[in-house]
Amino acid sequence: MSIPNEALQKLLVEIEQKAVFSQQQMGIVKSQMASKARETRMNTLTSTEVSSLPAGTPVYEGVGKMFVLTPTEEVKKRLETESEELKSETANLEKKLHYLETTYRTSRENIDQLFKRAGGGG
Repeated sequence: MSIPNEALQKLLVEIEQKAVFSQQQMGIVKSQMASKARETRMNTLTSTEVSSLPAGTPVYEGVGKMFVLTPTEEVKKRLETESEELKSETANLEKKLHYLETTYRTSRENIDQLFKRAGGGG
């Protein structure tokens, strides 16, 4: 049973578009993951520095164009919260990347199968 050329071509175009879209999205997600990795490193370095300060050391945080005296414990809590958020966001990006890689691979396999069928049956 052979598929008409028009339908085959339409199907091929749809699968190819899906593969291209997945590939573009993979690039975006990888870029986002790299950005989150940088943020995580900065967060870790800041946390290490703040933890090494003696008790009672004044700590200032930037707010816009000014600096505000903030208790060290508040800074540590904020850094811990940001760290957890970064872990969660990174895990979600990893899941999204895995889904996109699977979609891309499946699309490529479907294109290969279409060419084999068209070449052998048509």
